[in-house]
Amino acid sequence: METRARYALIGLFMLAVILASFGFVYWLENKGGFGERETYRVQFESSVSGLLVGSAVLFNGIRVGDVTGVALNPDQPQQVIATISVVKNTPIREDTRVNVEQQGLTGGVAVTLTGGISTAPLAAEGGAPTLIAPPGVGQDWTQSARDAFQQVESILNENAKPLNEAIVNIEVFTDALARNSDKVDGILSGIERMTGGGKTKGVLYSLKPASDLPPPPEQTPDWQLVIPEPTTLLAFNTDKILTRPAPDESLPLEDARWSDSLPILAQAKLLETFENAGYAQSVTRTIGDFASNYQLSIDIRQFDVSTQGEAEARIVILAKLQDPDGQIIDSRKFETEAPAKGSDARAYVDALSTAFDKIELELLDWTTEKLGAAPRAVTVEPPAPLDDMPPAPDDMAPDGEMAPMPDQPTP
Repeated sequence: METRARYALIGLFMLAVILASFGFVYWLENKGGFGERETYRVQFESSVSGLLVGSAVLFNGIRVGDVTGVALNPDQPQQVIATISVVKNTPIREDTRVNVEQQGLTGGVAVTLTGGISTAPLAAEGGAPTLIAPPGVGQDWTQSARDAFQQVESILNENAKPLNEAIVNIEVFTDALARNSDKVDGILSGIERMTGGGKTKGVLYSLKPASDLPPPPEQTPDWQLVIPEPTTLLAFNTDKILTRPAPDESLPLEDARWSDSLPILAQAKLLETFENAGYAQSVTRTIGDFASNYQLSIDIRQFDVSTQGEAEARIVILAKLQDPDGQIIDSRKFETEAPAKGSDARAYVDALSTAFDKIELELLDWTTEKLGAAPRAVTVEPPAPLDDMPPAPDDMAPDGEMAPMPDQPTP
């Protein structure tokens, strides 16, 4: 009997330990541990999929309690009432915000609380204090995606006709581009050539000052000449070396360019021609370098190589010579041609240089001849001062009147 009583006491003791362990675990899970707890109600206006009893309650990311109950509101079935138990003194205020978040890809759902700025505690009306969750809280990402797709579908249905017309217009436009792709490429290439765009490539060429110059003048001339930058059409105001396959067509060389824009290059070489001819002290490119000056205005009308038939360089320049008052002394049109001895860029540049050499010599001779024959302003000497005037004759009175004649004897 004593042995059986001993075994009974041991069994009762083990049963008490097991019941105590279960009670401790139940208390730990439902009361939240060793601190005191406070109970709140959370009211959701929509479904909260995945929210279960035992789900975590987080406040600013820190776990402060658990969900102790989830139930429907019998008066309003669309509402879900969750009961949460949180650590006492958790700063839940009347403006605390409620949300439901997924804890990772495979984790459960947690009620998240975000602290507000109010200092007033949450008031309890007819029971536990209640937090109101905003509408839409608790929807998972799949439901949100379905709602978004439904909105997109609704927009597409409402605008089906305009979208269909836009697609048809795009097809018509792309078909037109496909049919005229070569023309579009030509237009873009033309714009690039006109604006001087694209990468600079190829060899750079330059013009030369005139050779076989006449002997320099023995004395410095009494005229001063300004040669400003020549004017020209937009097609020639570029560094491209132009060819003319047809009378109304212009085409630049692909792998050759002038070292500067054509007007600036022509001005520099023409000035150098005058300087080499002995007029370095009498010419300049800047208006205002001389107090009184003549001006040689140049307009480039043509400066290219005709490739229709035998290649030939052709230059046409209109020159006007003006006096210091702006009056035109004379004007002349200079035209010259030079055949090209090949069909490459080097041959074309040599032909243009030969033609420009002739133009430079003709301009030099014509300008110096006209300036040498141009009338000069007559210098008028100022009147001499009175102190330098010759003395009055003896028969003049001091005040300039005639002195009285002496008495003559009566015959």
